[in-house]
Amino acid sequence: MADPRILIVTPEISYLPENLGKMAASMHAKAGGLADVTASLVNSLYQAGADVHLALPNYRRMFHIESCELADSDLRLYHSKLPDRRIHLAEDRIFYYRDRVYSPYPEDNLRSSLVFQREVINNIIPHVRPDIVHCNDWMTGLVPAMTRRMGIPSLFTLHNIHTVKILLEEIEETGIDTAEFWHYLYYESAPQNYEQTRSSIPVDLLTSGIFSAHWVNTVSPSFLEEIIAGDHGFIPDRIRNELDHKRCAGFASGITNAPDPSCDPLSDDALVCNYNAENVSYGKRENKREFQKRMQLKVNEDSPLIFWPSRLDPVQKGPELLTDILANLMECHHLQDLQIAFVADGAHAIHIEQIIAMENLESRVSIHPFDDKLSRLGFAASDFILMPSRFEPCGLTQMIAMKYGSLPVVHHTGGLKDTVEHLDVSASHGNGFVFNDYDCQAITWAIGCAMEFYQLESHMRETQIQRIINEANTRFTHEQTASEYMRLYEEMLGKPLHTADHPTLA
Repeated sequence: MADPRILIVTPEISYLPENLGKMAASMHAKAGGLADVTASLVNSLYQAGADVHLALPNYRRMFHIESCELADSDLRLYHSKLPDRRIHLAEDRIFYYRDRVYSPYPEDNLRSSLVFQREVINNIIPHVRPDIVHCNDWMTGLVPAMTRRMGIPSLFTLHNIHTVKILLEEIEETGIDTAEFWHYLYYESAPQNYEQTRSSIPVDLLTSGIFSAHWVNTVSPSFLEEIIAGDHGFIPDRIRNELDHKRCAGFASGITNAPDPSCDPLSDDALVCNYNAENVSYGKRENKREFQKRMQLKVNEDSPLIFWPSRLDPVQKGPELLTDILANLMECHHLQDLQIAFVADGAHAIHIEQIIAMENLESRVSIHPFDDKLSRLGFAASDFILMPSRFEPCGLTQMIAMKYGSLPVVHHTGGLKDTVEHLDVSASHGNGFVFNDYDCQAITWAIGCAMEFYQLESHMRETQIQRIINEANTRFTHEQTASEYMRLYEEMLGKPLHTADHPTLA
C-alpha cells in the first residue's frame, strides 16, 4: 500500500515536529521513555513523508492550552480535527487540569486510560480512518480489540511489563461499548458468554493488547526472547504464552529504541565545553572538573569517574549490587582515586547516603536528586556509566553514554545485551564492559575491567573512545529505528489479519 495512514496512540509525548500542527510546539507530556520513543518515531516518520497521525489526551495545563488564549474561530479550527491536521486530542475534563501524565493513585490512572481509549475508539479512529493503528502499553490495551473488530491492522508495543485488570461493566461505565469486541479480549478465567462475563471475569488490559493486536513488538529483540524463554519470573505466564503464540505465528518482533538527537555533546547546552570525537579528551576533562565541583567531589581530572544515571530502583536497576560492594570497591581502587557519582532518585538512595557517611567517602562518592542538565553534564564528565539492571526492556542510557564517550558497564540482559558488546582493545571491537551473572562478584569483575582500560596509555584509550562515539552516532539513530517501524508497517499490510475468533482463556 502506498503511503499508508498511521495512527499512533500514546498517553505521553515529549515533543512534536514543528510543522505537524498549530499547537505542536506546546505538546509536552512526559513521564518516562515512552514519551521520547513516541516523539522520535512521530518525528522521523513525519520527516520521511509518512502520513502519520497522533492520538493523545488533551492535557490542557501541560500543553498550556487555555480557551482564553485562542479566538473562537481558532478553537473551532483546533477542535474540528480537519483532514489536514495530524494531532487528534482526546477531550475530557479528566485530562484538562493535570500537571503530570500519571497520578500517584492507580485508580486515577486506570480511569484516565479508559476515558482516553473511549475517545480513541468512539471518535478519533472513525475520523482518521487509519490503515494501521499503533498502540503502546496497557493504557491502550483495549484499542487493538476494537480495531480487529473494524478490520484495521494494529501494532501493540510493549515498553514495560505492567498490567491492570478490570470488569467489562466498569469499562462500559466510561462509554466504551465492549459488547462490540468483548470476544477479542483476554480474561482472567474462561468466559462463557457476554452476559455472564460482563460482571464477573476481569479483563487483563496488557494481555488483551498482545492477544488482539495484529502484531506485537518489544523495544529490543533480546527482551522478547527473554520473556518467551521465561527468564524473568515476575512476568506472568499469560503474557509469556501470548507473546510466544504471536512469535510462532510470525507476528512478534523486537525493535531497539534510539536516544533523542539532542543527546549530542557537540551541541548540548548543559555542558561547559562542547566536543565531538575529535576533541573528546579535552572536552571530557573540562566537563569533569565542573561536574566534580557541582557534585562536591575532589576536583581531579585524572580520577576515573563512574556515573550512575538511572533511577535507584532495586526491583529493576540493580543498585543493591553496587551498595553491597561500594565500600570495598572504593578501598580497592583507592590509589586510582576512583570516584562515583549518582544523579538519581529512588528508594535505594538512603542506603547510598548511609554508606557515604559511615565510610567517610564524601569527596569520592556523591549523590544528587535527578536533574536533567546535571545528568547530561554527568555523561560528558564521566569515564564510565553503570547499568547493572536485573532486566531492561531497552534502555537508552547506555546508548547516550556512548555518544558522550562514557563507556557503559552493564548486565547482559534485554536491550543492554543488544547494544553493548564487551570491549576488546586488541581487536578494536566492542563498546563497554559486560557481566553475565547478576551478582556482586560479576559486577566487581566488570568494574575491574573498566579500571584496567583506564590504566592504558591515553592515546590507546582515546582511539577506542573515538571509535565508540563514531559507531554510536551511526548505529543508534531515530532514522534507523523509524525505518524498522516502516518496514514492519509494510509487512503488516502485506499479511492477512491473524484472526482471534474466540475469547482467550487465562
